[in-house]
Amino acid sequence: MPFDLVFFAAMVPAVILTGLAKGGFSGIGLLSLPLMALVVSPVTAAAIMLPLLIAQDVVSVWSYRREFDRRNLATLAPGALLGILMGYLLAAKVSDAAVVLAVGLISVGFALRRMLSDGKKPTVATQASWGAGSFWGFFCGFTSMVAHAGGPPFQIYAMPQKLPPAVFVGTGAIFFAAMNWVKIIPYIALGQFSAANLIASAALLPFAIAATFAGVWLVRRVPAERFYGIIYWLLVVVGLKLVFDGLGGLGLRLWG
Repeated sequence: MPFDLVFFAAMVPAVILTGLAKGGFSGIGLLSLPLMALVVSPVTAAAIMLPLLIAQDVVSVWSYRREFDRRNLATLAPGALLGILMGYLLAAKVSDAAVVLAVGLISVGFALRRMLSDGKKPTVATQASWGAGSFWGFFCGFTSMVAHAGGPPFQIYAMPQKLPPAVFVGTGAIFFAAMNWVKIIPYIALGQFSAANLIASAALLPFAIAATFAGVWLVRRVPAERFYGIIYWLLVVVGLKLVFDGLGGLGLRLWG
């Protein structure tokens, strides 16, 4: 793997986006893999990212260690573990493009519905529940394992609860940190690690850590209403990106 200017020109912005996502602006990190795929294969990109994600998790979990919702973690965890297991067992059989397309459509539909309804009338905050938590937790684990797209399902479950921004981010930080550690075993079993990939991860680590601190700093200074407005728009953008990626992977086009 050549560590040249082209490599770093694509990889450094991708890692910075992931760091900002880990710091609190959930969803934007999904834009990093397409950037990385410009210079390495998607499988290689995923292998390079996992150690970086784990390092970023240390920063985000420490930063929000007192600001998280235990009930959300409890309701999401069982489904997420099952989702990771299913993603591993079906990794060679499930079409990544189909999963990405489904997640994209759900994300765009959810974000637009919430944005339009919030503009017309106040909505009542929902509560964490075992039924919804198990359902969306499964999709978090499955999509994270198969298509590296676990953020949107988490947002769909947690955002209607209108948690304080720091609690929302802290809950996601702990949840995905735990998932990333669990994913190490299936990633090794699938042969997605190599010495070259680990060297690339080490070279990008300083950018990953700095960007995560920047994300934490920004989240703590953005008012709650504006924070959720930003997250909804990010969910729309990321959802549309997933829709285009999914259609392209299935050999379909919206035009042409």
